[in-house]
Amino acid sequence: MKLTFRCLPELHGHIPEPVEAKAALPDWLKDIPSTVESELLGSEQVRTLKHCPPIIDGFSTGILFKLPCDVTMKDGEFSWHWPKPVSPKAQQTRSPIGLHVPEQATGAPLGTNPGDFIIKLNNFWSIEAPEGISLLFTHPLNREELPFRTLAGVVDCDRFKGGFVHFPALWKDPKFEGTLKAGTPIAQAFPFKREALELDCAPMDEAEFETHLDTQGKLQAEPGHYRKSVRAKRSVEA
Repeated sequence: MKLTFRCLPELHGHIPEPVEAKAALPDWLKDIPSTVESELLGSEQVRTLKHCPPIIDGFSTGILFKLPCDVTMKDGEFSWHWPKPVSPKAQQTRSPIGLHVPEQATGAPLGTNPGDFIIKLNNFWSIEAPEGISLLFTHPLNREELPFRTLAGVVDCDRFKGGFVHFPALWKDPKFEGTLKAGTPIAQAFPFKREALELDCAPMDEAEFETHLDTQGKLQAEPGHYRKSVRAKRSVEA
């Protein structure tokens, strides 16, 4: 599937490009240990989430959008120095971050309070998808170290062309002071085909139950090897 990203000519080379998520795994995932002692299990060695294929696949799937410049938070205020080129024709914001008023979240159980920051992470790339393809935009998966949480939304990027999709987010850490570096992931996007779903819910029949027992047996015998073989098969089929 081909996705097309375009920025204003003046910005090319001045803003980070969207990338496949697998090319931008977090440093902490690389740095954490593979195994640790579990006090709960009597100091037995257990494998960390570094060995969990679903989590790794979550980090690695889709597209990451990045913060275009350094943004500093100090004393409750955002600041940045970003002398980016300006288009003589196009209307464009000069800000990497905008704000939503708290009242816009009225009635929504988002944990917001009066005076909380509800920010808008500005995106400077238009997105064009093939016919029938939408994109789900959400917070970068499992990136709880970020002081904000991007809200999820779906855009039909085969129909909405030429404009920019921005990312509303909750500023969740009022005590945060520091600088978010240019290139910090701000949203993760997953393309999917718009089509009607058909749900088939029922108890397992005899063959399905035997398959379930066989899978459980393989997981208990060789959990790492079995999961790797499933991932390899999926990659071949893809």
